[in-house]
Amino acid sequence: MKAKAKKPKKIKMKTKKTFAKRTKISGSGKLIVQHNYVSHFAANKSHKQKMHLAKSTTASDTDYKRDRQLLQG
Repeated sequence: MKAKAKKPKKIKMKTKKTFAKRTKISGSGKLIVQHNYVSHFAANKSHKQKMHLAKSTTASDTDYKRDRQLLQG
C-alpha cells in the first residue's frame, strides 16, 4: 500500500488590526472610513471644509477589493 500524499496546509490571512480599528462595515457591506487631511494645516482650511472632513464616508470602489482583503481573517 502506498502512503497518501499530504496536502499542504492552507495559510490563513490574518486581519490587519490597525486597518480594522479604523474602518467599519455597514449593513449593506460597504466600508465606512474617515477622511484624510483633517488636522494637518487646519488653519488654512475653511470651517465648512473641516466640518465635512470630520464626517465619515464610504471607501472608494477602486480600494474596495484591497481593503476587504486586509479585513479577512
